[in-house]
Amino acid sequence: MAFLVKRIHEPADPADGYRVLVDRLWPRGVSKERAALDEWAKDAAPSTALRQWFHRNSGAFTEFSLRYRAELDANPEAVAALRRCDSEHGTVTLLHGVRDTTDNHARVLAEYLSSYTELMS
Repeated sequence: MAFLVKRIHEPADPADGYRVLVDRLWPRGVSKERAALDEWAKDAAPSTALRQWFHRNSGAFTEFSLRYRAELDANPEAVAALRRCDSEHGTVTLLHGVRDTTDNHARVLAEYLSSYTELMS
């Protein structure tokens, strides 16, 4: 069981396993065919208000992470759906359209899901 993180602009690979877009908005410049999605989990993405806050406060990734984790805590249905994907498919790749490959919501989500899965084991 693993959660991987990848930009949606990168080519799909069989090693990606089950591919889930975790952005609330569709990424520019990517066709649905090229995305090769298995699922679009809009509800697992940061809220519009949090996303806009982070764009205005781009240096505040730690605070963004805390706020996003609080949103995930308050959204057990979306978290449970992604955990089911993990248990049903093994490898799950969380796809995002953000240019920053280190400080982004998909990484926070992957860490959250991994720690949650470890706690439940």
